[in-house]
Amino acid sequence: MMKRKVFLVDDHPLVREWLGTLIDRQPDLAVCGEADGAPEARQKIEAMEPDVAVVDITLEKGSGLELIKDLKLIRPGMPVIVLSMHDESLYAERAMRAGAKGYVVKKETTRKILLAIRDVLEGKVYLSGRAAGGLVEKILDGKTSDASPVDRLSDRELEVFRMIGQGMKTREIAESLHLSMKTVQVYCARIKEKLNLADATQLIREAMRWHESAAQG
Repeated sequence: MMKRKVFLVDDHPLVREWLGTLIDRQPDLAVCGEADGAPEARQKIEAMEPDVAVVDITLEKGSGLELIKDLKLIRPGMPVIVLSMHDESLYAERAMRAGAKGYVVKKETTRKILLAIRDVLEGKVYLSGRAAGGLVEKILDGKTSDASPVDRLSDRELEVFRMIGQGMKTREIAESLHLSMKTVQVYCARIKEKLNLADATQLIREAMRWHESAAQG
């Protein structure tokens, strides 16, 4: 049997090792490469031409959401699955809009991760239970992507907002996302405007509160 090639993108070595071992044990799947950030992933995926990529939303080097968008251009026919600690519908919705074909939270069982990989390889869409439930609830409640102030942030603004909530400084955010400090400052100004925050202190406080709430699921 010809094994389908899987590429892993996650900034935690232990996650890549665990997932790689799991996949390599399957009769129909094999890991062909891995990366800890978006720049390395783009380069390797273009060269290795995997059949499917498993990408984390949160990366120290670059943005998972932006990487998904880039991969649509690099390998248009390759499905991407998001494997993330974030189970809120906000990220699931954004990931699917960016071009992902699957979304699995890291709390899910290993069986579901393998099911997601096989499903998207067959052309299906896979959403884990909590992610699917959140999206369905949003639709049934008649909510739009503008349901809350944070939802109104663009993908890039949300990444900057998340990093501020993690305690990262402007220079660190700029280096991680490969942006200039001036560009990050522009994003911060837009975030403050959209969230109706008066100054940098309020921005940091709100970002940290939101990040803590998101981490608790």
